[in-house]
Amino acid sequence: MKIILAGFALAPIAVVAASTVAPPLAARVLRMNTPAPSLTADRVKAILPPAQQPAWLAYLARSAQARQADRASLVAELKPGQTPPPPPTAVGGGEYNMPLDRPAAWYAGPEARTIADGIVSFQTPAGGWSKNQDRSRPPRLPGQRYANDAETMDPDRSNFDAPEDRFWTFVGTLDNDATIQEMRFLTKVVEQKPGRDGDRYRASIVKGVRYLLDAQYPNGGWPQVWPLEGGFHDGITFNDNAVARAATMLRDVGGQPVYRFVPADLRRRATAAVGRAIDVILAAQFRVNGTPTGWPQQVDALTLAPISARNYEPRSIASGETTDVLMFLMDQPDPSPAIRRAIDAGVAWLKARAIHGYAWERVSQAEGRKLFARAGAGPLWSRNYDLVTQQPIFGDKDQRIHDDVNDISIGRRNGYNWYVTQPQRVLDRAAAGGKG
Repeated sequence: MKIILAGFALAPIAVVAASTVAPPLAARVLRMNTPAPSLTADRVKAILPPAQQPAWLAYLARSAQARQADRASLVAELKPGQTPPPPPTAVGGGEYNMPLDRPAAWYAGPEARTIADGIVSFQTPAGGWSKNQDRSRPPRLPGQRYANDAETMDPDRSNFDAPEDRFWTFVGTLDNDATIQEMRFLTKVVEQKPGRDGDRYRASIVKGVRYLLDAQYPNGGWPQVWPLEGGFHDGITFNDNAVARAATMLRDVGGQPVYRFVPADLRRRATAAVGRAIDVILAAQFRVNGTPTGWPQQVDALTLAPISARNYEPRSIASGETTDVLMFLMDQPDPSPAIRRAIDAGVAWLKARAIHGYAWERVSQAEGRKLFARAGAGPLWSRNYDLVTQQPIFGDKDQRIHDDVNDISIGRRNGYNWYVTQPQRVLDRAAAGGKG
């Protein structure tokens, strides 16, 4: 059941009509997905002008050195011949094991301290953290890996997300809110421990600040994984709001009194880093015939062209990531004319992409979720929109890209949020004058 958006073509965003739904058309496989390129010295030399190359080559050298140091640290913790402990257990990441909404006094108590101690123990020498770990468990053991994804990663190299080393992946990442969540939790703890009792947590935050500054690309973006891991992980990542969350963290470090313990030079660098992040966000807004629209899930670090991620995540304009970016831009205290133009164009694009009269819900135990007509339903937005036609597109694990969500495999259809509602938050905020 293919959705057709009226006025998609290449008309100026300001005059695009509200979306409508045409009668169902025959579903099609549009093309095959292709993998994203890694950031390499050869690509830097081939793509960038000579004046820009030294900063990027130095960045690559810094990444390689940090990755080597991270690996060496585990070996150094073990006695000769000692067997490393089992890796940490994989769990869902996020706020449920590092809550940020408890009463202030809770962060001075033993439960919060246990979590904080676990966080500090799993911080890599480079200064970041892995994802999907239960921070309420005991601290990391000597020689124990920083990350836990190895046993769950598919080693088949035909998969775009297959790591070069399945026992060393996501070691330092912004994926799934990692690193920023740890730093935010530690901040809550140090606010309740102003004396020497909070020194190790403050030191961990400072180390995290250095990590974010080291991981930021010369053009202002952040990769999903740092030290670099290759493939789409090297792309500037708007998925999981990675760029905006990193920039917001550094904005707070540069301006909030709670971070006065951070050295002054780092606070100045943090403030400057926010400006570069905004610059790359504005530059990465995808344009159709010169007209700005929304943002991709991730873009190539050097060219800012949209890139794919996993097998079923095609190059696209992404409604969820566009929502996150717009909310970040709306939060800027003194937005420049360029920021205002980007916001206006992004909001207009989301308005034009809204789908009414359809529901994305579970239809049966056997089939799970499907898209189907329902009077009065919506608005919905497709997760991904084609870069040329602006029509919804959907990927599958076999790398085929479809124009109908009901035509992809049942497992993939039900294992991903192909339709979302969060863009309405931006439209509501825009209607209220950008406040809220």
